[in-house]
Amino acid sequence: MPSVGRKFLVAGRGGLNITNTDPALPSKYSGPAADFWDSLLEEFSPADLRAWVEGLGIPTFSVSSGRVYPREMKSAPLLRRWVMRLRGLGVEFFLRHRWSSLEANPFGGWRVGASGPDGPVSFDADAVVLALGGGSWPVTGSDGAWQSTLADLQIAQSPLVPANCGWETGWPEEVLASACGQPLKNIRARAGGHSAVGELLLTRYGLEGGAIYSLTPALRDSPLLSIDFKPSLSPEALLARLPLARSFHLHEAFARCHIQPVAQVLMRSRRAEWTSREAFVSGVKEFSIRLSGPRPLAEAISSAGGVCWDELDDGLMLRRLPGVYLAGEMIDWEAPTGGYLMQGCFSTGSRAGRCAAGFAAARSQGRLGANGLAGAAAT
Repeated sequence: MPSVGRKFLVAGRGGLNITNTDPALPSKYSGPAADFWDSLLEEFSPADLRAWVEGLGIPTFSVSSGRVYPREMKSAPLLRRWVMRLRGLGVEFFLRHRWSSLEANPFGGWRVGASGPDGPVSFDADAVVLALGGGSWPVTGSDGAWQSTLADLQIAQSPLVPANCGWETGWPEEVLASACGQPLKNIRARAGGHSAVGELLLTRYGLEGGAIYSLTPALRDSPLLSIDFKPSLSPEALLARLPLARSFHLHEAFARCHIQPVAQVLMRSRRAEWTSREAFVSGVKEFSIRLSGPRPLAEAISSAGGVCWDELDDGLMLRRLPGVYLAGEMIDWEAPTGGYLMQGCFSTGSRAGRCAAGFAAARSQGRLGANGLAGAAAT
């Protein structure tokens, strides 16, 4: 791309969540090596990330949900200061370049190849850190094309799939006409034994929103979503609001139970199911929606899949390629929105960077008559 950090800028469009103070932080990260996150987050914690941001002159603040933001709620000022610091440290950027190859040097270390507007270039390095992102938002340059290059190097991977994404379902015309673009507020969504509290947004193709984003891993296994429209009330409490009349009237039940308008639209589309007090309460507490699949990867906030954890050692080095490290969404993990994604990228980046620096120093000190090596960042 012609500039760095484009996906970082996209992440700040709605207010940049740089991390989260959630005490259960490690449990938010899924994947085959979920237990590994305890040590990663201890080594580079939310407090460390906040200190790093504030060290760039960007104050931060946290809110009751645990989310942490830069005071300006934007990513551009932070990115500018970050890049300025890197340039001041001597980092050289090669814009409009794409990583294309990785070959072992006969004298040790690696030769990294990249293609650019003026043709191919290569760099010799003692150690290499690959932080090429996942497959979401390919317009920013994060297109997952690196998977084929790593596959050629016999690195095992899982396919990149959408994470933190919207889901599709077929709405009846009456739902689209009355509720498209409208939110379902203060609901509890469930899937596969997991639940999330928050909001959902009805769209022309299905559902969006934080409540469904966090359930994406469970929905991949079983795309059946259940919504509790009144999570603060028990079934017994709802039944107590309904009259013991011989006939049941749906509009009266909506009024007595204070069912929000969008939920009413959804339930009216299946009115034949709610012919009694008990059936109505069951629908309010467990309104099920069969989903047809996630939205395309290009629209997702993040991606799951990537290089399998078994390919990596504790320092995030590829076991098959000594001196080559991975960080961020290239690795097979996922987390919900709200600062967890950014923290995960920084924590894996910190581990990979520290270990790569140590590896490079040890290799350099142990080699006599080595050529001068150039470090480069290709974007």
